[in-house]
Amino acid sequence: MKITVLGSGTSQGVPVIACNCPVCESNNPKDNRKRTSILIEDKGKTLVVDTGPDFRQQMLDAKVQNLDAVLFTHEHKDHVAGLDDIRAFNFKSRKDMDVYAVPRVQEALKREFEYVFAENKYPGVPQVNLIEIGEEPMQIEGIEIIPIDVMHYKLPVKAFRIGNFAYVTDTNYIAPSEMEKLKGLDVLILTALRIEKHISHFNLEEAIEVIQELKPKKAYLTHISHLLGKHKDVEEILPSNIGLCYDGLEISLNQ
Repeated sequence: MKITVLGSGTSQGVPVIACNCPVCESNNPKDNRKRTSILIEDKGKTLVVDTGPDFRQQMLDAKVQNLDAVLFTHEHKDHVAGLDDIRAFNFKSRKDMDVYAVPRVQEALKREFEYVFAENKYPGVPQVNLIEIGEEPMQIEGIEIIPIDVMHYKLPVKAFRIGNFAYVTDTNYIAPSEMEKLKGLDVLILTALRIEKHISHFNLEEAIEVIQELKPKKAYLTHISHLLGKHKDVEEILPSNIGLCYDGLEISLNQ
């Protein structure tokens, strides 16, 4: 299985519009962060978690030729805004795109992309097959995925575990019962927004505490704000088994 980090930035991305801070003016490509998303390649199939505003460019950057399904963590704009661009895959595969989401997120997609779900559709709109994410493990194209419930302040968000890998974004609380589902990992990707405490995301200190409790072999931090600091500077202070995600990072795992 291969995981590609398509985007590692928070909702504004990095650089932030009209910001002149050292991070936003950095010449290091690793300080340029599109909105958070990952690509999963396993068993000859390709899945994406979240289609944010940068989805089109992310697909071009990663040279994705085929996409079998999309999974949504939650309905915030920085995670769903690029859904329209699945049209290219509809045209190529000549089939609807399987889109996995909890019922609340499905309703949000229907509001946000009303034209996609209209009874009388405009020619060429995305073709979507909505599939519900429940509480039990599910099979997507032969890949077993375990949904995990986390909280983004007061909003429930889905995290996902596939074998010995897990992806957890947009959270500041994971219940003990859900933490159990995240133990025994080889690789964990976890949100860490900034240095200071935040109302709906783990900050750096909190993320490190969660990682130290879960004890994955390797962890990467994502959904990063310009307020976390420069990539190079932050990596120098992290424990040896923790790194920062950057756009284009590839992680290979044996399942």
